[in-house]
Amino acid sequence: MTVHTTHPSKFMTLERHIIEGERQHPDATGQLSGLLHGLCLAAKLVWREVTKAGLVNILGKTDRMNISGDIVKKLDEFADQTIYKAMDHQGHLCVMASEENEDLLQIPAQYPHGKYVLLYDPLDGSGNIDANVTIGTIFSMYARVTPSGNGTYQDVLQQGKKQVAAGYVLYGSSMMFVYCTGHGVHGFTLDPTVGEFLLSHEDIRIPEKGTIYSMNEGNFGRWPAGMQRYAQWLKQEDPATGRPYSSRYIGSLVADVHRTLLYGGLYCYPGDAKNTNGKLRLMYENNPLAYIVEQAGGLATDGRQRILDIQPTSLHQKSPLFIGSAEDVRTAQDFLAGAR
Repeated sequence: MTVHTTHPSKFMTLERHIIEGERQHPDATGQLSGLLHGLCLAAKLVWREVTKAGLVNILGKTDRMNISGDIVKKLDEFADQTIYKAMDHQGHLCVMASEENEDLLQIPAQYPHGKYVLLYDPLDGSGNIDANVTIGTIFSMYARVTPSGNGTYQDVLQQGKKQVAAGYVLYGSSMMFVYCTGHGVHGFTLDPTVGEFLLSHEDIRIPEKGTIYSMNEGNFGRWPAGMQRYAQWLKQEDPATGRPYSSRYIGSLVADVHRTLLYGGLYCYPGDAKNTNGKLRLMYENNPLAYIVEQAGGLATDGRQRILDIQPTSLHQKSPLFIGSAEDVRTAQDFLAGAR
């Protein structure tokens, strides 16, 4: 009889991976695992709508404006409500916050309150929805700091380095769930025939240096001098150092950072003369992505200091972002500081 063997990672589902991670912590209560399972379900529900968005009346805009002044698209609103409703009743959270909502999202009084905080960007890159470009969901988790009851701003406004888990979901040609709980970064791809996320990218490590840069060069004229010099330097041919770099910019943060995580290089969205702190949200985008990239061996800064060390002062605070391969981020910082 012939015995057929397959690489064991092909049978590693996301659910099994979460459970095995929990077993490494004998004092674990299972609440964090429960949260990850809930997000997995929510992501599948959002993905279902994303894949048929062109066939139903869900594309287009609502009449509601979010905290950032953007008209909320229908699919944004659906994703926002789906994640909230999938997570509000589990008993693991004390409060949530979403990029689409001005204030904190409290847990309904009829449900128990737990020891964790969830922040999320329900549909990052939604400006690209109508063009069928990859979009995604970004999430971040913290342990609460208040003793009990409803969560407060004190629970939410924590430094990124205090995250206990972070991740993102990509809605692209295939659906991916990438997450980290402080023990490596792992990616799972959905097999739609069985409805399971299967391990496809185990222990992701970002290259120390890359050959790709990603930035919105339409803002070049408003950038500070150091940033302009850096952008020009990237284009200069130097065979000894691997330049010029290749330019790749999707305009969907989660997709651009995912590519950077796998291939190396740098993604950056600096401040400029119009927006000193750029356009990206510290709590919903920069912190979770910085946590993931650092866990994979990369760096993430605002051009001066580590993203994860920034003490947030408001729920929708913005900050510049330079994220990717460690050597590339350090080079960008040198240019910004005037050292090059």
